Parts: sequence; C-alpha cells; structure tokens
Amino acid sequence: MYNNYMINLKNSFIKNYGWLSFVSLGLAISFSLYLTGYVRASEWILIVLCGIGIIPEIVSIVKDLLSKKFGVDLIAVVAILASLVLKEYAAAGVILLMFTGGAALEQYAKARAQKELSSLLRRAPRIAHVLRGGDFINVSVDKVEPRDVLLVKPGETVPVDAVIIKGQSSFDESAITGESMPLDKKKNDEILSGTINQDSPVEIRALRSSAKSQYEQIVLLVKSAASSKSPMVRLADAYSIPFTLIAFGLSAAAWLLSGDPIRALSVLVVATPCPLLIATPVAIVSGMSRAARDGIIIKDGVSLEKLAILQALAFDKTGTLTQNKPTITAITPYGITKKQLLSLAASLEVESTHALAGIVVNEARRQKLKLHKTTQLHEILGGGIRAVVNADDVYIGKLDFLKNNGTTIPASLKNIEATAIYVARNKKFLGVIELSDPVRTNASSTLSKLRSLGITKTLILTGDKLSVARTIAQKIGITDIHASLLPADKLDIIKDHSKRGEVIGMVGDGVNDAPVLAASDVGIALGAKGSTAASESADVVIMLDDISRVADAVSIAKRSVNIAKQSIFIGIGLSIILMIFASLGDISPLYGALLQELVDVAVIINALRAHGGKIAKL
Repeated sequence: MYNNYMINLKNSFIKNYGWLSFVSLGLAISFSLYLTGYVRASEWILIVLCGIGIIPEIVSIVKDLLSKKFGVDLIAVVAILASLVLKEYAAAGVILLMFTGGAALEQYAKARAQKELSSLLRRAPRIAHVLRGGDFINVSVDKVEPRDVLLVKPGETVPVDAVIIKGQSSFDESAITGESMPLDKKKNDEILSGTINQDSPVEIRALRSSAKSQYEQIVLLVKSAASSKSPMVRLADAYSIPFTLIAFGLSAAAWLLSGDPIRALSVLVVATPCPLLIATPVAIVSGMSRAARDGIIIKDGVSLEKLAILQALAFDKTGTLTQNKPTITAITPYGITKKQLLSLAASLEVESTHALAGIVVNEARRQKLKLHKTTQLHEILGGGIRAVVNADDVYIGKLDFLKNNGTTIPASLKNIEATAIYVARNKKFLGVIELSDPVRTNASSTLSKLRSLGITKTLILTGDKLSVARTIAQKIGITDIHASLLPADKLDIIKDHSKRGEVIGMVGDGVNDAPVLAASDVGIALGAKGSTAASESADVVIMLDDISRVADAVSIAKRSVNIAKQSIFIGIGLSIILMIFASLGDISPLYGALLQELVDVAVIINALRAHGGKIAKL
C-alpha cells in the first residue's frame, strides 16, 4: 500500500511540478531572448507556451459548463487570451505561470497537510516473523493468518492484532490512539497492529489478518478523509458567479470610461484568484490532518464542516459518559458485618455468569475474605441466585426475587435508585450491596468546554432507568435527559431534532449505537479504534478512549472552517482592491499578474494555518 501511495504521489508531483518546470523554463528562455534583442522570438515562445497551456483549461471549463458548474478559472482564460490579443505577452506568461504555480502549491500544501497519512503508511509493517516448523521465518505481512504465532523484536511494529503468549514489553500506541505514553503489556494482553515494541522480544498469536487489523483500518479511514472533497469548495464556487460578474463589469467599465482596452485587461489579470478554490480544501484537509495527529479521524470534509456548526450533541451513557467499569459504592448490612455480607454474596456470585458477579467476587478477594462452600446452587435469569450455605438457604439478587421467596423486607430499607444486589438468609433480610458505573473524571470539564464552543444543547440517551440517568446528568451539566430507551427510541429522538433544523451529533461507543451514529448529522465513535460497527457508522472516530477528544474535535473543526472562510474572503477582498486600482490605470497587466501571484501565495499560506495550532487541554 505504501509503495502504491508513493507511486501516485510521484506521478502527481511530475504532473504538477513537471509542467511548472516546463513553463518556468520557457519563460526564462523567452526573457533571455528579449534581453539579447530577439524580441520577436521571445514573443513567439510566449504565444506557443500560452497556447499549449490554455487548451486544457478551455477543455476543463467547457466540461464544467456542460456539468452546470461555474468557476473563476474563466477569468484567467479570458485574461490570457486578451493579453495575447493585445500583445501583452509578458502578462500572459505570468498568468500562465500563476496557473501552473497554483497547481504546484496545491500539491505541496496537500503533501504537507497529509503528512500524518504518509507517516502512517511509512510505518505500516510489511514483514512478519512467523513460526513455521519450529523456526521463525520472514513472510509478507499479508500472508499472516489468525492463530499464527509470531515474534516481535524490540523496535519493530506489530504486524497484526494479536495477544501476547510469551514475554512482556512496553508498546508505543501513539500511531493508533494518539496516546503519547507507552503501555506495558504482558502475557494474555491484546496488542494492536501498528504499535511499536519498545523493550523486549515477545511472542504473539495473531487474532486477525493484516487486512482486518486495526492499523489497516486506520490507514483506510485516514486515506478516505484525505481524499474527500469538502463542500466548502462549493461555498467558494457560490461566490464565483458574483465575483466573475464584478470582474467583467469593472473591466468593461474601465474600458468604456477610459477607452483603453489595456485597463480592462489589467482588471481581468488581477481578478484571477485561482488559489481561491485551492486554499479552501487545503484548510479543510489540513484540519483533518491536524485532528489525526491527536488520534481523531474525521472521515471527510463534510463531517468536519458539520462538526464546526453543531448546535446539539447527544451522548450515550454507558462507556461514553461513564467508565463502563461498575464498582461497589456502598455495603449496608442488617444484623451482620459488612465483611460477612460481602463474603456471603461473593460465595454465591463466584459461580454466576452475571456481569456484576465478578465485581462482588473481586472485591471480596481484594479484602481477602474467605468464601463459603455452596451446594444446590440455582440461578434464575433476570432474578437472582439461590444456594445452600452451611445448611442455610441463601438468596441474592433483585429485591422482588427475595420477596417472592418469602423474605421479609425491613420497613427501614430506603428506596435505592442505584443498581443493587440484595441478600437474605433463611428468609431474613441481611443487607444490600450498591453498585454504580463511575462517571468519567473529565466528563464535566468536557461538557463545559463544549458549551464554550457554542454547543449549548446537550442530551443523554440511555437504556438505563431515569434515576440513574438523572444522577449522571446532574453531575456533568446535561439538562435534556432521555432514559429507558431502545436503540429505535434513540433514533427517533435524533431524527426529531434534525426535523427541527438543528445540526445534531451523537457520541457513542458500542454496536447498539451504530444506527443512531449513522442517523445523526455527525456520528462520533469514542474509543472505537477503527474496527467496530460504531466506527464504521460514525463520521468521526476517536481512537483513544478519552471523552475530552470530542471537544478537541469540535475545536479543530471550528478553527479549520474559520480559516477556510478567511481564505475565501481574503482572496476575494484583495482581488477586488487590486481590480479597483487596475480600473483607474494604476496597475499595468504585467505588474497586476505579479501582484496577483503574491495574493495567491498569501491565501494558501493562510489556509495552511489549519494544520497547526494548539488545543487547550481540559
């Protein structure tokens, strides 16, 4: 893939820079002949050079017009033709140089804006050390199959997604997640393709082929982002018709009032802002590249623009606003100690497959509590567990489960809104263990930054009960709460906001979020790492599991779009100013062409600012 990319880049370089070199050489020869007295020969070189150069542009304009497209290139073509007719050959040559130089500047700008992509491609693993017949041999990475055993040496890039089966080391995941700190990995830990082994050799077992591994998915996402065309180009095109009318109008007025066709030509010469249409996509692509540097993959320019104008943002709860790591928050015993209650509950939960069972068991083991031997254990799906412990009947589970099995619930028991596990023995209530999924530590600051960026309406969409959603929303500052939702309900809420004309985004992390991510104006997959259904449905993929990157993505998008708009208005504004001076006879065609070249460079340099800039950390 890297080789193909470099071949395409080389061909593009030759196409743009080669033609620029040809035009530059022709102009240099013409200028030399002019200085040595061969004026006619100099003029003929310019005529031939401009004739050859203008033909493709005329063909392109005709095709655009047939496709009902209209751009400012028409002004440049007319300016070159008029220069030739009025024998302002030098001006025609400079305008042609401006055209070819604009293409070269575009190529340079795109190459700079896409340096994260080329960096990813350069680091793409191509060779893997695979175990074959007792020895590790080198094979092409695309030959690696799931379950193959591989060796990864220090300094090497992990070729495929895998799990460590021998050894331990630190791995640099910055190319995947944007996380700068290396992570320690040991036996049974999963590692991602594209990460770099820093310390010690490890043996790994492939989980996926190269084509289906994380690194390849990220490269595909970034390539898609880099090659997309932003609607901001169409925004620039929207100014093409009025700008062209102004240019031709001023040109005609200058000619009619002065009687001098050279003044009309001067107006057209300074009204050729070809980088107007170049600078805008450069700003957008630069913004996407800037985001990729922080582990934020914005798939296309459309998504970046919508991200910049978001009015409302909805969040899934579990794994998005919360850590998706439930913990025990309270243990309330009745007639026994907390440790006795936890030990008894863990003794039954150790055999359970319920998602919360392991949390209770792990806490008991952390406190080094002794677990009881159980017999006749029976688990009721969605209810609880019954077992015999030391000849006693023990029940744990939901409150209704205990009631249905004859347990008397104390009147002093308060209504508990959090997730809870209730415990009884021989129909006597023993206590309750409360659990909750902690809110992300930076969720509140992220919401605050989003508000400062103009997103004043935030929603929480969750399948959890209202009391839990309300508690989380109050902690982090979300006022629009929707709870007990099915995926279809979330979809309806997003569509309802869209029907009102609001630009709404959705942040989620799971497979169940895929439909609503796809339906929102901007779907943001958090911590998806390029492979889940969520990342495939989303418009923005945040590689690192860090909610603050959502605010970073919005900040980058707003800055990039503002710079793109600046580029449009700077190009138009400077051109109009020059047109006014040219219509008054203060600028000759040759000097007008040179001045316009400076305008072009200034506009593109301004657009490239979108590639830089620091993001204020929360």
